[in-house]
Amino acid sequence: MTTAILALFGLLMIVVGLMMLRPRRAATAPSPWLSAATARHLLPRLAALGLGVGLLSGFFGIGGGFLIVPGLILATDMDMPEATSAPLIAVTAFGIASASSYAWSSLVDWPVAGLLIAGGVAGAVLGAKANARLARLAGQKGMLARMFAWFVMAAGVYVGARGVLTVLEA
Repeated sequence: MTTAILALFGLLMIVVGLMMLRPRRAATAPSPWLSAATARHLLPRLAALGLGVGLLSGFFGIGGGFLIVPGLILATDMDMPEATSAPLIAVTAFGIASASSYAWSSLVDWPVAGLLIAGGVAGAVLGAKANARLARLAGQKGMLARMFAWFVMAAGVYVGARGVLTVLEA
């Protein structure tokens, strides 16, 4: 059963990537920032996005971060930097709460956690440097979103293929 869910998750990743490649709405769209002026337009979209991400996260047993960014881009027409910053605050809060619970329950393999944290910090530093060098890509409207979409689809093909192959071998 888990391998079938893995195959479905790969398919979901491909669908999310394809949705991100769709052309963006016209520049006349309302501001992507939630305010009293945009609430009537954005609140229903954001509520639907939250419900959808929550359902999919619960079903697949994943964090919603990978779904939130494309969802915000599609629902609010945010640019990639805006769409990635808002969920980071929420993910940090949820991560601290979850990590604390696991740590207090003595379920953390600290050497592995330490390696993952060190790798994450090193990757963040290298990613920030690459972002600064590739800033001209950010200037090209939607280039980062398209790159992310292709990455999500490639990962989806890999995850889906692993799930399908495991199902076929059983």
